[in-house]
Amino acid sequence: MDLQLNNKKALVTGSTAGIGYAIARQLANENAHVYINGRTTERVQEAIKKLKDETWNQNIEGFAVDFSDSKQIDNLIKQLPDVDILINNVGIFEPKAFKDIPDADWFKFFEVNVLSGIRLSRAYFDKMLEKNWGRIIFISSESAIQIPAEMIHYGMTKTAQLAISRGLAELTKGTNVTVNTVLPGPTGSEGVGGFIENLARDQNKSVDQVEKDFFQHMRPSSLVQRFASPDEIANLVTYIASPLSSATNGAALRADGGVVRSII
Repeated sequence: MDLQLNNKKALVTGSTAGIGYAIARQLANENAHVYINGRTTERVQEAIKKLKDETWNQNIEGFAVDFSDSKQIDNLIKQLPDVDILINNVGIFEPKAFKDIPDADWFKFFEVNVLSGIRLSRAYFDKMLEKNWGRIIFISSESAIQIPAEMIHYGMTKTAQLAISRGLAELTKGTNVTVNTVLPGPTGSEGVGGFIENLARDQNKSVDQVEKDFFQHMRPSSLVQRFASPDEIANLVTYIASPLSSATNGAALRADGGVVRSII
């Protein structure tokens, strides 16, 4: 299927690995002009080379940006003043007991996971309206709906993304600009993979056993009873980024493996 993304300019934050990388790769396969992001120049350059090798798309560029630093975000916007597609994917997570989460962590999680998308959307949204075409997609989480007890600060930021996305969508009435949120479930990204491997080592169990235990005890409502692959999430995101998704706006779209027990 032709998703009609040829030469569309797409910025994917947090895209040197995991879900962000999978999204960037699929957009590149659709011949979009893709801009990726990571925290170090080395990681960005490695990802660019890998993407070009995998997709044969040479229109891939990147920026090293720490999204906890507003000055670095401002510099990114100066270098890339206009995009057609904005994927607000960058995010951090950390399991931690509520009593052990200091104020500094709450602020950090909010700045990286929420304000990053606000700042970039503020820079690009009006330009999309002027062009009468654009896509803004927030990568949230099923944790936005079922707040995980082991990382409440993370869940808070994912819920905030839903509010921002829906609010921005209200400002698109009568235009060809859409704003949506995709909610992945537990996904086998780089960070999650490392977390599971550490648990396996600490508990003297196999990775497969830790994954099975996780879904039995931590996410028992999952219907797939496994981690999704980054590509499974990227499949939905790439479609929502395309012109073919023109009737989908203001939506919270779940790719959660059925974790959330809801019929809507």
